[in-house]
Amino acid sequence: MASLRLPRFLASASFRPVPSSIPASAHITSATVRQLHASQASHNIPPTPAASLSALGSSSRVPAPIPLIPDVPTFLRVIGRDLVQYADKFPSWEALFTLSSEQLRELGIEPARSRKYLLQWLQRYRNGELGPGGDFKYVEDGKATLVVDHDLGTDVKKVVNVPYGKTIEEAGGEKVRVRGYSVKGAQTISGPYALPSGRETATMTVVDRMWEFRQGQKVDGGERRKTEIRFKRRIAERRARREAEEGR
Repeated sequence: MASLRLPRFLASASFRPVPSSIPASAHITSATVRQLHASQASHNIPPTPAASLSALGSSSRVPAPIPLIPDVPTFLRVIGRDLVQYADKFPSWEALFTLSSEQLRELGIEPARSRKYLLQWLQRYRNGELGPGGDFKYVEDGKATLVVDHDLGTDVKKVVNVPYGKTIEEAGGEKVRVRGYSVKGAQTISGPYALPSGRETATMTVVDRMWEFRQGQKVDGGERRKTEIRFKRRIAERRARREAEEGR
């Protein structure tokens, strides 16, 4: 059974070894993760999201939550693949972004393709490659207000995100132009998960699987078994042809 492995920067010469009560062969659980973070804090070791993370490289960097995705359950909800069922396995946002594939397996996240998918999305999040609403600044309880901002000088209409429930006039300077949304016709906002909520206004609500990459249909048993299945099929086809020729 794999043991809990600390990030490399904790093992460098510039840090003192940390006594731990976690057995080397222990199963990794959310309680174990909490114990590890507490042990680091008690020995004055910078927590995972500290500045020292820059030494770990981009694959270990812990990005800040965004307004649309404020916590672990919401992140797992939007990326789909039923990963939200594992939300209670992660005691913190930092834990979600610092556990390895092996440690995710110890937490019970199965099958392997689910761990791979989660790690891919974590890296996309680090890189700022987000789905609809990822650039919103104003979100309240999973809902965001989108309004049409009409520049009378240029007669250009664009979609902006404003504090929830406010109009473009009430928002003043509190507005952010968003990607993936446009104005259709005179006043209709068009874009992913945007539902009309008034004149030149729409509401976008966080929903399950809104960032999910759909799984393709398996062909010949999927990638792992494809070669074996096709090999057996060719053997069966050759046998059938041979038997047919012998029976003539």
